[in-house]
Amino acid sequence: MIKEFSTGVRILLRGFGLWRTRPGLMNLGLIPALIAFALLAAALLPLFFGLSALTAWMTPFAEEWPAPWQGLLRGAVGFVLVAAAVALAGTVFSALTLTIGDPFYQRIWRAVEADLGDAPPADGGGFWSAMAEGLRLVVLGILIALLVLLVGLIPLVGGFLGPIAGVVLSGRLLARELTGRAFDARDLSPAERATLFSGSRARVLGFGVATQLCFLIPGGAVVVMPAAVAASTMLARDMMTRTPLTPAAQSPAAPPPPAAPGLA
Repeated sequence: MIKEFSTGVRILLRGFGLWRTRPGLMNLGLIPALIAFALLAAALLPLFFGLSALTAWMTPFAEEWPAPWQGLLRGAVGFVLVAAAVALAGTVFSALTLTIGDPFYQRIWRAVEADLGDAPPADGGGFWSAMAEGLRLVVLGILIALLVLLVGLIPLVGGFLGPIAGVVLSGRLLARELTGRAFDARDLSPAERATLFSGSRARVLGFGVATQLCFLIPGGAVVVMPAAVAASTMLARDMMTRTPLTPAAQSPAAPPPPAAPGLA
């Protein structure tokens, strides 16, 4: 389990190798990431600046509590709110970046496929496909943020479990989304994708958690996103090698009907 998890982390690190071999291509991948980062920063800064007022509004019952209990409660609520916002921001950032930068990331994906050999003839989706996947990612990100918020409100352990749940769930969702391009290009069915993910759960989780943690570093998401796109292609190829998909056995052909009497 731990070995497989660390292998997923190393696959993300392999994605950074494209900065050395294809620097111009990777620099193009920074453009949509910068745009998405600026949009998210504009949305999140008011939340952070107004956090104390928001926590006071959410806990009116603690208005008369003596120090330090009021501060501890509102500090814990604020911490949970930030954890939920960060979990949502990670998925929204990915959705925005992949939608805005679909042409750029298509080129990164194609370059990695060509370097690894036996590239699929089809492209991994298009703009409208990326937009649909982005909307789905945002909806799932909202659900994860709500779950993180609920877990974070559990007394005593919520402040610890909430952020962990946010990183794990967001990372898993991110890994599934980023590998989708390689699977789309091979026209894999949902059942086939489920088989691949079930054969590499810890490896996928290691890649996703490492990517999500990099997103938490200030400015890290911008630099990591092109590398994550490249690494997710490597991960998808790795999953298909580890869990080969065998075609369903064809049913034997039915025997011909017997000839009518007198026509033999």
